[in-house]
Amino acid sequence: MNPEPDHDIHVHLDKLLTERGMTLTELADRAGITVANLSVLKNGRARAIRFSTLTHICQVLGCQPGALLSVDLTQHDRQHRLRDHELRP
Repeated sequence: MNPEPDHDIHVHLDKLLTERGMTLTELADRAGITVANLSVLKNGRARAIRFSTLTHICQVLGCQPGALLSVDLTQHDRQHRLRDHELRP
């Protein structure tokens, strides 16, 4: 059973790897990061990422952090609208 994440960050590592014809193992070797850690990130199970790790991934993939990560604000906005509505008399 996968618990619901406590964030709305999405990782686009699969897409970037596919676009570059690169495997996770190749990225791990070139970035100096373990396959296990990249797998956790790729599958959306990471709770944090060091800037140094993000830098290495982006250097190897030739991308900016915004290409690798995005935030889904729709859930966040919906929660705030509901909360604001509940607070109104």
